[in-house]
Amino acid sequence: MAVKPGAAEPLRIAGSVIELVGATPLIRLQRVTDGLKPGVDVLVKLEFMNPGGSVKDRAGVRMILDGLERGLLTREKTVIDATSGNTGIALAMAGAALGFRVTLVMPENVSPQRKAIVRAYGAEIVFSDPMDGTDGAIRRCDELVAKEPAKWFRPDQYRNASNPEAHVRTTGPEILAQTEGRVTHFVAGIGTTGTVMGTSRFLKKAKPGVKCYAAEPAEPLHGLEGLKHMATSIVPALWHPEELDGVVKISTDAGWDMTERLAREEGIPAGHSGGGAVAVALEIARTLDEGVVVTVIPDSFERYPE
Repeated sequence: MAVKPGAAEPLRIAGSVIELVGATPLIRLQRVTDGLKPGVDVLVKLEFMNPGGSVKDRAGVRMILDGLERGLLTREKTVIDATSGNTGIALAMAGAALGFRVTLVMPENVSPQRKAIVRAYGAEIVFSDPMDGTDGAIRRCDELVAKEPAKWFRPDQYRNASNPEAHVRTTGPEILAQTEGRVTHFVAGIGTTGTVMGTSRFLKKAKPGVKCYAAEPAEPLHGLEGLKHMATSIVPALWHPEELDGVVKISTDAGWDMTERLAREEGIPAGHSGGGAVAVALEIARTLDEGVVVTVIPDSFERYPE
């Protein structure tokens, strides 16, 4: 295998950290793919290389910019949303870069790393019941906004069409360009569902015949943080499974095992949701005689407890 360190695009001076969101690397897995047929590739998009450390930078920044463009976000308002961490970090980063106050409603048991990151960006945290997960955070955020509607700008990541639109504009086109149009299958985990819905919409329109799948935790009580088990969760308004080719279940154990393998065999520091997505991508790849399967690694293991 030929490796050429430093073969990235020429460096440039950016006007703001906001300009650095997107254009993340796509790499071919080499060792966890043992047993696949020679004509099958599995490629992973390293979204932890966004400036805020996750795929949620794309949606977070897009929702803030759209709020500004539509006049819904003004200097008098504070940005607020419910989050398990990554979108909150993206909103906090964007707020810091653009000069807006940010309040985040988070389950009290989110990782210490995520709490520390959003506070470092200057965001305030309102904790919700840890036993209620992200659904509890959504309900608590609903209460706060209903009480003082004029105080807040709520991007509302679970309902805001700008969330999937960010992936229609960026993630999908990047994947098509980086694979030189060879992508045949796409896989992403489901949380807000913005990544899988937006990317799939673009790919299916740009290249009819591409198969798109969502990776969903198999168990209601699972350990794939950031992902939703739809049957037991508040279903995001953005979720339209009829537009996809299938939903593939993934166990917590399989996701965690693949996360470990990605670190030890590929040098990729994936979070558990990324491990789950890769496990599903490999499951699909094993059924193929030829094809290019692309998936997203949303974040790295650095913001999770051991």
